[in-house]
This record gives sequence, structure tokens and C-alpha cells, in this order.
Amino acid sequence: MLPASVAAEPVLRVAASAVELPVAVECPAAVDAACTWQLTLDGSAMSVPVQFGAAASADGTPAAGRQRLMAVLPAGGDAGVSRRFQLASASAAWPAHFTFRDVAPESLQLFEGESPVFVYNHGVITRQDIPQQEHRRSRSCYIHPLYGLSGEVLTDDFPADHYHHHGIFWTWPHVLVDGQTHDLWAGSTIAQKFHRYLARETGPVSAVLAVENGWYVGEELVMVERIWVRVFRATAAARAMDMELYFIPVKPLSLQGAEGKSYGGLTVRFAPGTRDETLITVPSGPAADDLPDTRLAWADFTSRFGQREHRSGAAILVSPRHPDYPPSWLTRYYGAMCVGFPGVEARAFEAGQPFRLDYRLWIHGQAVDFGHLQEVYTSYLQATDTQFE
Repeated sequence: MLPASVAAEPVLRVAASAVELPVAVECPAAVDAACTWQLTLDGSAMSVPVQFGAAASADGTPAAGRQRLMAVLPAGGDAGVSRRFQLASASAAWPAHFTFRDVAPESLQLFEGESPVFVYNHGVITRQDIPQQEHRRSRSCYIHPLYGLSGEVLTDDFPADHYHHHGIFWTWPHVLVDGQTHDLWAGSTIAQKFHRYLARETGPVSAVLAVENGWYVGEELVMVERIWVRVFRATAAARAMDMELYFIPVKPLSLQGAEGKSYGGLTVRFAPGTRDETLITVPSGPAADDLPDTRLAWADFTSRFGQREHRSGAAILVSPRHPDYPPSWLTRYYGAMCVGFPGVEARAFEAGQPFRLDYRLWIHGQAVDFGHLQEVYTSYLQATDTQFE
């Protein structure tokens, strides 16, 4: 039974979609998460499992009394006609798909079944063969490895061309605090440190990991970051992973990307095969070369990873709610995909005033064509606009 605070059979209105549509939608009222729920397509026997979990407040802390509904909705529908999914109780429990495991004192790994998804490194990771005086030999608070659907490792850590690159990370080359500029990008004079977990949730639809970290200049905390990662169950072709990045300055500071390039912000460092095996695709089509300081709503990186015979990859999709949308990127065929914010011009941020950056990584098991990537981004826009009536 639905609680009395929830109207009978709340309806989720969803646009037609050419691909399966992972959604995370704030619930209209409190729902008893101990019960089992489903969404049923209006006028159809089709139903899909749903999962409820914590919602984030404006500063990235878990919001009291609020929940999000997560589901992977089927493709379908007629263009221009909304589909209606009704929320109702299910007769049987849905099987859980995800587990978190501590695989090292400094690392937490997520699995879907027995398939690895990613590792979050909350502790300090050090490469011992790099000289001790080299500040780039250690890092923390990042995702690596990120795995593809066949278990291939998509990301790189300590690559020989740029030791400071590390999987999926969010850093800036110019952080101005108290009149001094620090380089969080390369880890010089400023560092990220893990504070605490905010959420570790698993279920039939998704896994949610939320963490709080701090930026420290010496022993002084200058920025709090709260990172929410939501992974949806994989389909036969792809897996969606949403990232919400919340930043709360402890004192006034400014951020700036690299001059002429615009890196500084969310970065994914891939571990690709040869140049002939690699393709970067953007909204205008396949990119013949690297793109510095280029405004993009999305970009895809496809290559042959490890010893796999087939090519695979991941697209980075930018939310339409992102500040300065679409932001300015730097893309590199050697493997760096950098979403820049605020870009090459410095921007000041006031103490205590949060700002938020949202993305989806769409991890695909095979090479995909340009038209399909366009459909995937369109479906992501629809997901960000999905809500209860």
C-alpha cells in the first residue's frame, strides 16, 4: 500500500525514447522504502523495478525527508507523445544487483553481480617507483579503475606521459586562495583528503556512492566537495553512471582552467589502444584531431582497451543545468577528456555558496555510430526533465 501522504498511483510522465532511459527522480512525498515497488506503463502489462534512495540537498548533504526514485525505463513511445508510468507496490521483491567491497584499506570497489564496475580510492595511492621528491607520486579521492561491460579497464593511472592524471578526477590547475595560486591539477601545494561517506546504497536498479572530501593547503581546509555517483544496472549494450559534484568554498577563492586549453574540472583519463583504433566523436561528428577550448554538450571516446578484440568506450554527457552550458572542453586522442569549468577565465566563488556540476557517463560495450550517440544524448536530456505529475 502507498502511504496516505502519497496520492494514489502517482504518475511519472516520460518522453518517448529511442534507447533505454535511466532516471533518478525526486519522489512527490515519502515512500516506504522497506516495501517493494514498480512502475507500470499506462495501458500495458509492462512493469519495471524501482529503487528508492537518498536525495541530495543544495550543498550535497543527504536531504532529510526526501528520496529519489531510480529506474531504467524501456525504450519506446511515439515522438511528441508522453508515456505515463504509474507507481505501485510489487507482489515480490526485486533481486539486488550491486555490492560494495573494501578491496584495500584505501579503496572501495563496486560490483554488479560479479562484474567489476569501478574502484573509488578514498585513501592515498602512491606509485613507489616515482622519486619521493616528486609531488605527483601520490593522490587520493578519485575513481580508478573504471571498467567496461566486458571487464576491460577503461581508465589509466600514473600514465607515463602525464603522471598526475588519475582515472576519473575533478581538479583545477589554478586555485587562488588568500592571494596565492595553487595547482590542484598536478597536486602541488594543495591536496584532496577524504572526510567521510555520505551514502553507500545498493539495490535492484542502482548503486549510489556519496562521499565528502576536502581541499587542504597545508592543514587549512579551503574547499569542501561532496561527490555523488549513481550507477544504473547495465543493459545488454551500455551502463549509465551519473555524477553530481557539489563544491562549497570554506573561504573566498577563484578557479581557472589552463590557458588556451580549458582543462580544469571533471576529467576522464582513458587508457586507449593505438591512434588508429581510437575515435573521439562530438556533436558535430567525428573529430579529426584534438580539440582545445571547445564548447561541447557531449563527447565520446572509443578505442580498443587492453587485450580485448573489440572496441568499446564511454561518452561524457553534460547536463543542460550545468553552468555556462555547454562548457568548454579539452579533448586529447592520447586519452584525456576534460570538461572545463569555468574555463580559461578565472571565476570567483564566495565562501559558503555551493555550486554544482552534473554529468552522465554512458559506458558502451561496442563501438557506436554518430546517430546512436545523438539519440543517447537526447535521452539524457529527457531523463533530466522527467518528473512526477
